[in-house]
Amino acid sequence: MSNDIPPPLPPYGVRDSGDAWVQGPDGEKFWGRFGAAGLLVWHRSLGVLLQHRVGWSHFGGTWGLPGGARKAGESAVDGALREAAEEATVPPELLRILHTSVLDLGYWSYTTVVAEAIEEFEPVIADAESAELRWVLVDEVTELSLHPGFAAAWPDLRAFLD
Repeated sequence: MSNDIPPPLPPYGVRDSGDAWVQGPDGEKFWGRFGAAGLLVWHRSLGVLLQHRVGWSHFGGTWGLPGGARKAGESAVDGALREAAEEATVPPELLRILHTSVLDLGYWSYTTVVAEAIEEFEPVIADAESAELRWVLVDEVTELSLHPGFAAAWPDLRAFLD
């Protein structure tokens, strides 16, 4: 399948109710009816785990965090851990949660969960949303073309990494 053509969505009866766009008052769109969450995984020697987003995705071609829409009633931490496991096979048992950072727009929110990997692991692309997964040294993150939301949050998030 081409990276430029999104895969078909499951039928509405199968799709999670959180898998929908939210439109802000200025017309800007955000993914996740119940908000969204992403996981910033950091390992002391490997760096941070980043996802190169496929071309058909929102801000495709940029680098960001594994994450996505939260399910109804799902906590941000649970949503971030679930999405990272679904997209990049991130093993939650090897993580220590360090911090959560919330961007709350009133009508939509995004929570970044910062976690330390207590052991090395090799991420594996597990769905169609990733072109590549890569451990990136903290000092080299800004050398990549970053998702705009992640780029804006990175300076504050970096402060939580020793």
